[in-house]
Amino acid sequence: MFFFRFLLIAALLPVSTSHNGWSVVGPGGGGAMFHPTISPHDPNRVLVGCDMTGSYLSEDGGKSWKMFNLRGPARFFLFDPSDPKVAYAKTIGLWRSADSGHTWTMVYPANAAIEADGDHADERVVSDEPGIDALTIHQGRLWAAMGTALKSSRDGGKTWAPVATLPERGMHIVGDAGRIHVIGANSLSTVEGGKSSTWPHAAFVDVAAGIENGKVYFYGASKEGLFISGDGQSWRKSSLHGSVRAVAASERNGRTAYASYQDGASFGVARTADGGETWTLGWKESRQKAVNVDDGWVSDRFGPGWGEHPLTLGVSPTQPELAYGTDLGRTLRTTDGGATWRNTYTNKMPDGSYASTGLDVTTNYGIHFDPFRSSHLFLSVTDIGMMMSENGGQSWRSATEHGVPEAWWNTTYWIEFDPQVKDRIYAVTGDTHDLPRPKMWRFRSPMQFKGGVVRSDDGGKTWRALKNGLPETSVTHLLLDRDNHERLYITGFGRGVFRSDDGGTSWQKKSSGLPEKEPFAWRLAQDSKGTLYLVVARRSEDGSIGNDRDGALYKSADHGDTWQRASLPEGVNGPNGIVVDSKDPRRLYLAAWARKGAKNGGIFLSEDAGVSWKNVHSADQHVYDVTQDPARPEVLYATGYESSVWRSGDRGATWKRVPGYDFKWGQRVTVDPYAKDMIYVSTFGGGVWHGPAR
Repeated sequence: MFFFRFLLIAALLPVSTSHNGWSVVGPGGGGAMFHPTISPHDPNRVLVGCDMTGSYLSEDGGKSWKMFNLRGPARFFLFDPSDPKVAYAKTIGLWRSADSGHTWTMVYPANAAIEADGDHADERVVSDEPGIDALTIHQGRLWAAMGTALKSSRDGGKTWAPVATLPERGMHIVGDAGRIHVIGANSLSTVEGGKSSTWPHAAFVDVAAGIENGKVYFYGASKEGLFISGDGQSWRKSSLHGSVRAVAASERNGRTAYASYQDGASFGVARTADGGETWTLGWKESRQKAVNVDDGWVSDRFGPGWGEHPLTLGVSPTQPELAYGTDLGRTLRTTDGGATWRNTYTNKMPDGSYASTGLDVTTNYGIHFDPFRSSHLFLSVTDIGMMMSENGGQSWRSATEHGVPEAWWNTTYWIEFDPQVKDRIYAVTGDTHDLPRPKMWRFRSPMQFKGGVVRSDDGGKTWRALKNGLPETSVTHLLLDRDNHERLYITGFGRGVFRSDDGGTSWQKKSSGLPEKEPFAWRLAQDSKGTLYLVVARRSEDGSIGNDRDGALYKSADHGDTWQRASLPEGVNGPNGIVVDSKDPRRLYLAAWARKGAKNGGIFLSEDAGVSWKNVHSADQHVYDVTQDPARPEVLYATGYESSVWRSGDRGATWKRVPGYDFKWGQRVTVDPYAKDMIYVSTFGGGVWHGPAR
């Protein structure tokens, strides 16, 4: 098995949290967050990770956040209890910061290579060294659970020495005088003087421990409830009712712990201050109401319970009244021991709209500008539909609830303004997110997807569905004909291409010449002469070539009535985006996704309308899309799933990386129409970035 492999440059060059003039645009939140960790030296310094690869640092108690990229989702964070500037993070390897979380260097495994593969070009270290499952610092040393071994390091994680054998992988480690306790899912092992003793316990999904007055308090979360131990050998079930999915204890105030519970229709966070003898229910929610929780736009838009109860919890080691909870869309903070909780991911404006604090985990397909009002913008977003701004992107509100069918709310894939009719907007939607990644049809046929086209004639305040002649399907793109704006084209994922000649009132299928079985119609483009181009996404998960699972490129010279297959670059079967040069209809730019086992992704150029191609950029093998500056056709941008944005100032002949942006998964670059050399980058799980293009 062969993968794209390259030296781990990040092990040599620090990764920085500085955005270098970049900011995050959007409402904030909107995706799963994990592992809130509070510094023992400064309660305002907090680290949080997310499932979309971003990590976040706050230095003001959650009022604002900066994202940094450690090449994969964080599994845990750890602050050094003796050095306020040192912190550790585990993603694809172990990272260390020596400047309070501003820059990071990968310390283990050292000088390894990386493989990039899968639905999202996920990276993993190529090494014979075992991974780290849990980590702590005790008596000046790092202690790590690595598979079934306990190891220690005296040099900041660069080298490790074996200490003891463990019966299973560790979930949490705590040091107690001369002992190290390793808690696993089914057992607790105590290591002292090189000897270990192990005691079994109930199956735990999360564990925690803290020390107070020389005594260790152990906590174990399970579907049956919360279990507590004072010695690690015997466990008792607490009085907290319901199942518990997460638990966290104050490291230096071990009698205080917080538990994320669900008891029937009620759920939230409970707190103990007496080692689990009694519990108070501060954060209380149900699907109908929330108590003691200010959770921002998520609750305003979707109601209580959309984010569920915390997936993970974090408690201050020094201030047990301070804790954070993270869930499927929010990070919330309590400063009064769980009596009240307040969100940290968004700020509510006086007009009821919301602005991100920098903690943004939304997936965006594009940012869209009203040609009649510069202050009027939209975001096409996954999981939360679409968001609208009426103040130039400073704050946002949901735009789906008035007229968009509820079954279509999940994802808005594209939005188009009619450039000739003020306040007329079209949007295409679907109940299935993350297209065109293969995971979305792995267990469900696209013929079961729901979605369609909606139109607004009042600037997005209300919408109506345009269903006449259009079957329910996740629609992923919409194109207005350049010469006739009553003529619309859309891509029905798994259905093909549809056309309307009356502004969307009625539709006709226009898929003659396309594959008969579930064509994965994805993106459209049109040249200055009216010729249409269609990108069909590939089905193949591994990119194997030469079968009916290949992606393809089609073109039509008769408004979509018939389609002819166009050539792709040799060896390429994963087209993802196409741009036709605005000045030369024969000049095409193709964004392509690499196949496993072949370095054939990147950006390709055709100067003969797709008859032949040449690769003009291969430094990024997983390019998502290419865009052209409308005002300067010689300027092009590209981004993809390898933590980079690229710019060409010579019509694609050469490319340079745009500094400052480093989120793992980029989807599309949009040129700021009101600020020269500023761009927006829509991302898969990191919000929309806005910053300088040079």
